[in-house]
Amino acid sequence: MLIIPAIDLEDGYVVRYVQGKKNKKVYSKDPLKVAKYWVKQGAKLIHLVDLDGAFSGKPKNLGIVKKIAGSISVPVEFGGGVRDIATINTLIGYGVSRVVLGTRAILDRPFLTKVFSKFKHRVIVSLDAKQNKLQVKGWKSADQGIGVVDFANSLRAMGFKELIYTDTLKDGTLSGPNILGIKNLLKATSLNIIASGGVSSLKDISRLKKLKKQGLIGLIVGKALYEGKFTLSEALKLERG
Repeated sequence: MLIIPAIDLEDGYVVRYVQGKKNKKVYSKDPLKVAKYWVKQGAKLIHLVDLDGAFSGKPKNLGIVKKIAGSISVPVEFGGGVRDIATINTLIGYGVSRVVLGTRAILDRPFLTKVFSKFKHRVIVSLDAKQNKLQVKGWKSADQGIGVVDFANSLRAMGFKELIYTDTLKDGTLSGPNILGIKNLLKATSLNIIASGGVSSLKDISRLKKLKKQGLIGLIVGKALYEGKFTLSEALKLERG
């Protein structure tokens, strides 16, 4: 199970929100330095999010993404406002290993079908959920017509092998992950899942580690690392043990 540090970008800074709300805290003015630090700590994958893009519908921090992808020795995945094929091509050209899709992938099935046909597993869909309903447009609104499990199963039918799942009520709260929600999604879909939201301690990681055999292949961690609840090297040691 990968332990994946998150770098959330706003106006060129590394920040964290709580439940996607703009009550941000700035952790660094140098995202590249942060990325290199996580690599030094042992990260095998970096998760980049353009919060400006998630809210506006168009990535605003691509220069930073290009710099990070071209400067570190581990793969980078990136999401936040990616809503057209041209942007996906640009990101892959920058060296981004995998592009994370959200809003348009959920709201526009023909677009998602076309993208998957063209890029296959260079793209992954992030399902951001509040009370088992998908949220879109920077979590400002919900697609009330479809639930997480139903959409996840439609991804599996399309050919996707894995997805990212975030409980938005947990994200940035340090209140513990939605383990039941993760378990239910694993059981209902048989997809490999990268989970995000709420991790606050090494104990949380230990509990989530038990879901590896069910298909939990990764865990995105943000605020707990930035707030010093544990170090990335400690988390990686626990996961390997």
